[in-house]
Amino acid sequence: MRNLFMLAIMLLWASWVQAASIEPVRASIFPTEDGYALSADFAIDLGPRAEEVVSRGVPLYFNLELDVTRPRKYWVDEHMLGYALTYRLTYNALTRNYRLGTGGGLGRSFDTLADALRAMGRIAALPIAGKGKFRSDETYQAILRLSFDRGQLPKPFQLDALISHDWQIDTKVLRWQFPLTEQDAK
Repeated sequence: MRNLFMLAIMLLWASWVQAASIEPVRASIFPTEDGYALSADFAIDLGPRAEEVVSRGVPLYFNLELDVTRPRKYWVDEHMLGYALTYRLTYNALTRNYRLGTGGGLGRSFDTLADALRAMGRIAALPIAGKGKFRSDETYQAILRLSFDRGQLPKPFQLDALISHDWQIDTKVLRWQFPLTEQDAK
């Protein structure tokens, strides 16, 4: 009986500790005809509370942030690029689909929340900078993160989001260095 009680306590603790998360899996910056683009993949788990709230029609906002610097030996790093994009995830009960938008009236519809999260987590060839932004034969440091913006929640949810563990979405940051060859920088 004692072992059964301990097992129940451990399962309850494990379900509480298992936090929602947004974790970058991979990312790269590469040259295109018009400049430079970002490709990245994120593993997104919103957790049950955020999934429930969005399925009831409350919009959720996410911020994609990219910073690129050029390390310098005897001075502070040179800031090369700062890029930000906001995603808005909503559910429409009449059409029974999820909508993912990035501003303006543009957006895409999805039948399931998993499909919408997969689309938000897969960034393919997103233009981030024009030609000539990066110099050839230099090494750059990139920092990328996708985070849940609790400040954009409707006011009644903001207080709950600040104090409740159910709203905690652990956000990981991906840091990597990338060199550009002379051919890439052209």
